Amino acid sequence: MKASKGMNDDWLIQGAVAGISGARPAGGEGARLPAGCDIRVRGGLIQAIGRLQPEPGEAVIDARGCVVYPGWVNTHHHLFQSLLKGIPAGIDLPLLPWLAAVPVPYRRHFDHEHALRIAARVGLVELLLSGCTTVADHQYHVYPGMPYDASAVVFDEAARLGLRFVLCRGGQTQARAMTDTVAPPQSAPETLDAFMAGVEDDTLRFHDPGPMAMRRVVSAITTPNWSCKPEHLRVMAAQARALGIRLHSHLSETWDYVRWARDVHGCTPLQWVAQHDWVGPDVWFAHMVHLDDSELHLCASTGTGIAHCPQSNARLGSGIARIPEALALGVPVGLAVDGAASNEAADMASEAHAAWLMHRADPRAGQRARAGGTQPGGHAAALTVDEVVHIGTAGGARLLGLGGVGTLAVGMAADIAVYRLDQPRHFGLHDPAIGPVASGGRPALRALLVQGRLVAEHDSIPGLDLAELQAQAQTLVAGML
Repeated sequence: MKASKGMNDDWLIQGAVAGISGARPAGGEGARLPAGCDIRVRGGLIQAIGRLQPEPGEAVIDARGCVVYPGWVNTHHHLFQSLLKGIPAGIDLPLLPWLAAVPVPYRRHFDHEHALRIAARVGLVELLLSGCTTVADHQYHVYPGMPYDASAVVFDEAARLGLRFVLCRGGQTQARAMTDTVAPPQSAPETLDAFMAGVEDDTLRFHDPGPMAMRRVVSAITTPNWSCKPEHLRVMAAQARALGIRLHSHLSETWDYVRWARDVHGCTPLQWVAQHDWVGPDVWFAHMVHLDDSELHLCASTGTGIAHCPQSNARLGSGIARIPEALALGVPVGLAVDGAASNEAADMASEAHAAWLMHRADPRAGQRARAGGTQPGGHAAALTVDEVVHIGTAGGARLLGLGGVGTLAVGMAADIAVYRLDQPRHFGLHDPAIGPVASGGRPALRALLVQGRLVAEHDSIPGLDLAELQAQAQTLVAGML
């Protein structure tokens, strides 16, 4: 039977040559599915994994020659930036001058709903076609007098595509001196009361606390201290916990922030936010590139998570986060693409490939791996493919509090990516399971399920006209130029 799009269909994914479950590898064990296993989906959940035969009324997805993964979980994005790729004025700048040259001034072009809607659609489509099923968007494009409902727009676009969506409701309650001196009105800060009212309103309208929620809301001031007064942080944290939602922001992305925190507050950035109730298992920060040993241990002891953005950190020259060490300590870690204005390859397959390679080339990895720490160079096992898949799926779901998402296991949500290995880069693979990460490029999708719903098939999205979306994006970019 040919697979067809449906919300509550019963599926049998049959004949896959290999699969990675997303569970945390333990000495190489427990992360792989048995060779040739099938997956049965019922009512949006994984019902069985093994050698299975089709049952009456069951639609079969022919996965022969394919590899199955859990759907990727993207833990930090800025979807509005999907129309701000490769802007010449910022292409070779580090973070602070890049912010002043690109995201801040270009926000004036998102003063109407259509621009945000098309940007969000572009970003979500790119993610979906990489096998991503859950997206956390740090949506900080909010300003006083905004003429449309930005939160409703991004939720609507995600729902149209069938994606699981987490709105990290951002913004700022003060202007940032280092980037906002010539900011347009669309970058103006809100008052604290307006920010908190917006978070509460979005939570009441959209938030589902369930372990397999399709919609979540998070309180997410853009950057602690720079985007708000210090005394605002405890108030924001208290409100979030009273509402039963999580906290998210940027932290320690560059050395500038670390130096500033030490000069102004006499402590590290993570120690400072800890003094303001911004650590715990309900908190995760994007980047965390520059953490010292004490901060890694603080993350581990409090359960504070990291959204790892290797491509954006490399693109802006920010550095390489200490992810292998964080994982060894038990720190919760997820994978993220960040905004397309600082990562023109904003898809999860590219991100996973970059993460796998980057930590192996990090000179610190070689020093950690060798007795005495004196031999320079990287370490070829610093981060395995199975570990990359884990942080990009189950690890990300943990950050978002989605306990029923992120692994291929009986009873879990049927968020499943079925990848074809029929491109030349996959020819000759001895271990097909690693192909979608190790071979590079975006592997073609045979099928993608979200909560058991087929949202992509044969590397296309049913009902989506990609040529039309490209034309709409080009028209908006032409207007910016």
